[in-house]
Amino acid sequence: MQKIFNTLINSFIDNKVGIAENFLSESLSSHLKDNLTTLYTEKLLLSAGTGNDKLAVQNKLVRSDIIYWLDRAHNNPHENDFFDLMDSFVSHLNDTCYTGITGYEFHYTMYEKGSFYKKHIDQFRNNDSRQYSMIIYLNVDWQENDGGELCIHQNNSFQHIAPVNGKSVFFKSSELEHEVLLTNKPRMSITGWLKRDNLF
Repeated sequence: MQKIFNTLINSFIDNKVGIAENFLSESLSSHLKDNLTTLYTEKLLLSAGTGNDKLAVQNKLVRSDIIYWLDRAHNNPHENDFFDLMDSFVSHLNDTCYTGITGYEFHYTMYEKGSFYKKHIDQFRNNDSRQYSMIIYLNVDWQENDGGELCIHQNNSFQHIAPVNGKSVFFKSSELEHEVLLTNKPRMSITGWLKRDNLF
């Protein structure tokens, strides 16, 4: 995994957007996708809002995805395998880049057909604990006409990233505006943030 971690970090250093294929193994990706599909079938995903707990707002004209937070307390073996992977990545990131990350939070994300998320920045105005954003995709056999690309806005240009199974995307939460383009079929991912607390 160290090679994949380095690919993600080095591409971030070069372009401000880190991308690594096969960040998730096919097996883990499949299990996490099954988890998400089951949660969706059981109607346990909730509409996502913008802002943090103190200032959360739900606006379907801004974002129309639905989410479910991952938690070790669920005692789900595949979620815990994912957290173990993230622990390894955070340790490697801190050791090689001295980022001082102290925690993270992740949720499953489902964009149903016709869903989107308008241009935004991930770091809250009233809380700067989110340092890096990460998206890990769970979509097998994604095609260009399926839509749902991540669009990164940088230097008056656009970078479109296809949500292909196992791929991870990594960038600073405070720097890059981005959006999820209209999706033409269900689009699944795990989305989250690496955090450093007690910043002033």
